[in-house]
Amino acid sequence: MIFKAVGEGRPYPDHGLETTKQWAEVPPRQVRLDELVTTKRTLDLGNLLAEDSTFYGDLFAHVVQYRGVMYLEDGLHRAVRAALHQRPVLHARVLVIE
Repeated sequence: MIFKAVGEGRPYPDHGLETTKQWAEVPPRQVRLDELVTTKRTLDLGNLLAEDSTFYGDLFAHVVQYRGVMYLEDGLHRAVRAALHQRPVLHARVLVIE
């Protein structure tokens, strides 16, 4: 199993971080793929295969930790790409919501 679970939607309250600049204030760290719950059930194959998929966005995935669960909010294509390369971890910005 790649992820802890595959979810649909965001089960946590709105955190107010909308822009890449706001997310950039959250320091990145490594997270294990098998600890993540996705917030999307589908993946755009174009994003997965694009060589420049992070050119216009953040280099790190966005994860929200809420009630002890880590939700992959943005960066599903990065996580799947890491899994395909047999890497068990992903560099992500982790926002903790109490």
